[in-house]
Amino acid sequence: MKPRISVLTLGVADLEKSVEFYRDGLGLSTEGIIGKEFEYGAVAFFNLQSGLKLALWPRKSMANDTSIPLQNPSTLEFTIGHNVASKEEVNVVMKLAEKAGAKIIKPAAETFWGGYGGYFQDPDGHLWEIVYNPDFIPED
Repeated sequence: MKPRISVLTLGVADLEKSVEFYRDGLGLSTEGIIGKEFEYGAVAFFNLQSGLKLALWPRKSMANDTSIPLQNPSTLEFTIGHNVASKEEVNVVMKLAEKAGAKIIKPAAETFWGGYGGYFQDPDGHLWEIVYNPDFIPED
């Protein structure tokens, strides 16, 4: 299999609230909610880097599409790692997320492996790691 991941989809409880968090709070680019004309079609896409998109889709729609019964979400299934270019940028993003309504799980601090980072949860409990890793400095 060639790695061609183009969309990461997060299941959300309240699509409008989640769009506000990511668009208005974190400043991610989106055309807003589309697909409202379909019973289970409302979704929002956010442009990330290199053609990668973040999608927000109601958990009920995801359950319907996959035929998997709606379940309680678990925060510890995965994290979304957002690498930044400096320790200062970690602090800026963490403050931005907190102002947008994120729950700070672990304030930014030095890591055991030589980096600097912290964790926050979005309104649906998805766990984001904001990190400065000297070995993975973004090129932009």
